[in-house]
Amino acid sequence: MTATLVAHGLAGGYGHRTLFDSLDLTVAPGDVVGVVGANGAGKSTLLKLLAGVDAPQDGSVTLAPSDAFVGWLPQEHERVPGETVAAYIGRRTGCDEAARNMETAAEALGDPAAQAMGGGDPADVYSAALDRWLASGAADLDERLPLVLADLGLDLDGVRAEQTLMTSLSGGQAARVGLAALLLSRFDVVLLDEPTNDLDLDGLERLEGFVRGLRGGVVLVSHDREFLSRCVTRVLELDLAQGANRVYGGGYDAYLEERATVRRHQREKYDEFAGKKADLVSRARTQREWSSQGVRNAMKKSPDNDKIKRKAASESSEKQAQKVRQMESRIARLEEVEEPRKEWQLAFTIGSAPRSSSVVSTLSRAVLKQGAFTLGPVSLQVNAGERIGITGPNGAGKSTLLRALLGHQTPDEGTASLGASVQIGEIDQARSQLAGAGNLVTAVEDVVPEMAPAEVRTLLAKFGLKAEHVNRPVDELSPGERTRAGMALLQAQGVNVLVLDEPTNHLDLPAIEQLEQALESYEGTLLLVTHDRRMLATVKTDRHWRVEEGIVTEL
Repeated sequence: MTATLVAHGLAGGYGHRTLFDSLDLTVAPGDVVGVVGANGAGKSTLLKLLAGVDAPQDGSVTLAPSDAFVGWLPQEHERVPGETVAAYIGRRTGCDEAARNMETAAEALGDPAAQAMGGGDPADVYSAALDRWLASGAADLDERLPLVLADLGLDLDGVRAEQTLMTSLSGGQAARVGLAALLLSRFDVVLLDEPTNDLDLDGLERLEGFVRGLRGGVVLVSHDREFLSRCVTRVLELDLAQGANRVYGGGYDAYLEERATVRRHQREKYDEFAGKKADLVSRARTQREWSSQGVRNAMKKSPDNDKIKRKAASESSEKQAQKVRQMESRIARLEEVEEPRKEWQLAFTIGSAPRSSSVVSTLSRAVLKQGAFTLGPVSLQVNAGERIGITGPNGAGKSTLLRALLGHQTPDEGTASLGASVQIGEIDQARSQLAGAGNLVTAVEDVVPEMAPAEVRTLLAKFGLKAEHVNRPVDELSPGERTRAGMALLQAQGVNVLVLDEPTNHLDLPAIEQLEQALESYEGTLLLVTHDRRMLATVKTDRHWRVEEGIVTEL
C-alpha cells in the first residue's frame, strides 16, 4: 500500500515547554526525510507524534489512507526481561499486535454476546483485522525470521538466535536485531530514531540499501553524516536557538550549503538593518543637540527686547525639531529585522595529564573467553602518544580487546600489563561510567571529588546540562545527555590515555564536530573504536587494527 503522512501546524514538547510549533511536513511515497537539530530540539518527540505514540500540543497528523501501517523504531532497543529475539521482532514489526487483533476478531465472529455489544459488524471487523495481519507480514514471519538472522550473522552461542533473550545481547548484537526487525517489516511509512547506532559497516550498508529500496515514505533521525548524505532526499531542521523549523530540499549535502547561505543572508540582513537604524538614531540625536544648543545660544545673545532675533532663533529651532521628527518617522518606518540568536556551542577540550610511561599497555599471547566467544591469542603493544583506530564487525571482540588493554579483564591465558603513570579517560559503548538512580551532579562529584559542587554544575552547564538535567537520576537522562556528561568528565580529569568506544552514538552533529576538533589538539594516547565513516576519515591515526572473529590484524 502506498501512503502519505501529513503533519499540519504541529507543536510538540513536554510539560509546559514547547520545543517546536507551526511545523508542516508532507511525507509521500519515496520520500526520505532526515530530521536534524541539536540534542533537546525535539527530534525524538516529533517521531513519537508522527507515530501516534504521543498527542501533539497543537496541530494534527493525518494518514491517507487512514489505515496505513506506520512503524516506529525508537532510539534505544528496549530490553524487556524474558523477551526473546523472536518476540522482540514480532513486537517491533507489529506482527504480534496484528495477530492478537485478528484472533480477537475471530472469537467475536462466533460470540453472540460480543456481537450484541455493537462496535460494527463482526465480519467487517474480522476482514479488516485479517487484511492488517496479512499486510504486516505475520503470515510468513516465522519462515523469514531465521533466514534474515542468519544472513546478519546472528549465530549466538550455538543457540537458535530467535530464542535468545534480548537482555543477553551486546549493544552491537541488539542493533543487528533491530536491523532485522526493519528488514522483516512491511510498514507503509517508517519512522527511524538513530537507526545507525552500534551498527558496523556491513550493517550500515544493509540499512542504507533498505532505506533506499523502500517504496513508502521514511522519516529518520540520525547523526551519521555519511548515512544522511547517502539516503535522505529532504532535510527538516529543528532550530532550537531560533525557535524555528524549516524543510530543505535536495539531500543532506545540499542542506548544509543552503543552510550556510540562509544563515549568512539572515546575518547580512540584520546587520544592514542595524547599521541603518544606528545611523538614523545618531543623526536624530545630533539634530536634537543642535536644536537645543540653538535655543540656548539665542537666549544668551539676544536682549529681551530684540524680538526679531528671538523670532529667527525660534524658527531655526522649529526647523531643527522638524528634522528630528522626520528622522524619528524614518526610524519608525524601518522594517524590523530580528537579530539571529546565537546557537549554544559546545567548547570542548580534553584535560591533559603528565606523560605516561613510554609503553602504555602490552598483551602477550593473551586469550580472553566470554561464553563461546574467544579473543586471541593476541600480542600487541601500545606506546605513549600513539593514535590507534580500531574497526571490525559487531561481536568481533573490539570491546573485549579494550578491556584487556585497560586492565578491566584478566586474560584466561597469556599476560597483560599496564604501564606506569597511566591516566585513563574513557567513554565506553554502554556509557556506564555514569549510571544509577542518583542524580547527575552527585554522580559527577563522586568521580571528581576535588571539584566543588558549584564547579561541577558550571562544568555540566558548559556541556548543555543545566538545572533540569543535573538534579535528575542519571538513568533517566537520554543517551546523548549521558554522553555529554562523559565528555565533561574528560575535560575535568587529566588524562594521557583516551579510550573512545563508539563516541558518536547519540551525539548531535555540532557535538561530534567539536569532539573531532578536540581530538586534533589532543597529544596523548588515543584508542578509537568507531563505525562513523566521516570520523574515521577526519581523525588522524597512526595505526589501524582490524578485529574480526576474535583475531586482531594490523593494517
